Order: sequence, then structure tokens, then C-alpha cells
Amino acid sequence: MKDIDLYPKSIAKAIRYIKQDADKNQLEEIRKLIDNAIKIRLKRV
Repeated sequence: MKDIDLYPKSIAKAIRYIKQDADKNQLEEIRKLIDNAIKIRLKRV
């Protein structure tokens, strides 16, 4: 994975939250949201 400093602060904060604070249910919901956003973005490229 690339150095996290290359991405916006919001990404770094999200990664830190995922690693430290998110419980299992939140992790599953975050995964769905991110996967969906990536799929939509890839369709537009």
C-alpha cells in the first residue's frame, strides 16, 4: 500500500478510525459504503 501521507487528511482519519475505534458492525457498513463508492467511480472513468 502507498504511504498514507499521499492521500487527503480525511482518508488518513478514516483509516485511523477503522484501525482503532470501529466495531465489527461499523466495519461491515464502512466496507459496503466504500465498495459502493469505488464501483460508482470506476464506472465513470
